[in-house]
Amino acid sequence: MGDHNLTGTYGRGLMSLVITGLLGLSFGCGNRNQVSSVEASVKQPEPTTSAEPKSGESKSVDPQVQSEIDKAESEKRATLLKDAQSAIDETRNAVAALDKGDKDAALQALSRVTGKLDLVISRDPKLALAPVAVSTTIFDLYTNADTVKTVVKQAKDDLSSNQVQQARSLLTYLASEADIHVTELPLATYPGAIKAVAPLIDAGKIDEAKAALVTVLNTLAIETYIIPLPQVRAEAMLAVADSLAAKNGRTPDDNTKVRALIDGARNEIKFAEALGYGTKDDYKPLYAQLDDVQKKIDGGQSGKGLFGKLRQSIKNFKFAS
Repeated sequence: MGDHNLTGTYGRGLMSLVITGLLGLSFGCGNRNQVSSVEASVKQPEPTTSAEPKSGESKSVDPQVQSEIDKAESEKRATLLKDAQSAIDETRNAVAALDKGDKDAALQALSRVTGKLDLVISRDPKLALAPVAVSTTIFDLYTNADTVKTVVKQAKDDLSSNQVQQARSLLTYLASEADIHVTELPLATYPGAIKAVAPLIDAGKIDEAKAALVTVLNTLAIETYIIPLPQVRAEAMLAVADSLAAKNGRTPDDNTKVRALIDGARNEIKFAEALGYGTKDDYKPLYAQLDDVQKKIDGGQSGKGLFGKLRQSIKNFKFAS
């Protein structure tokens, strides 16, 4: 049994994983806010296939994929509330002050927390969760749909034999997505919990006050927005193919590139389907549109927007898990 070095393509800090498993699955897992390494060894039967390299079409759209992820993260980052962020910082300052036994500094920090949260609530009384931080984790799985299906079948066999942990180890890494995590402050409970700490400090119950503040900080919620990478790659490939197809008098090389991009998009869609981002019936219209566009290209059709309907269908498709 051999070890496979699994690395990712995106993220400012990438998590490098080494795993021994049933199949040679190569993937990347990146967290932009953390750099770490993990080694895992899962005893499974000998690999029946080797890790799949990324296709040329997939590599060619890496910049577009990264741009889409950055855009989605920026949109979430734009919703962050500075006053709510300050409230979190001041809560931590209060804990630090209590660690030093400085009750006055702790109370002043809590007063600032209350003031900041009052501003947040006054601006939007209906707001339930105030976004305070954004981070992105990327799981980039380098394999194909057939390999995924083989792993899923093995996992089902393991489950039927009550080998739950073996099945779990196989399914853990079957994802190809960017997860944008938004940390949110619960406005329904956080302000009241902060106000309840001041009497504890006044009464000299420092340990109880610190414990209460730590509990408050642990009430922060995390909402995750999932962006399936096969969807983004398929969109990017079809955008490039659309540009080439718009050319009058396409060269044979242009036609070859367009066909390769269509095939690449089809493979990404099959990959998404195998990973369970949607149901089988959901994908039938996409495959039909791909076939239609392929026939038009093979028939020599050209013009701007030849891929318009298909691109819009993929964009609007709910690649939900």
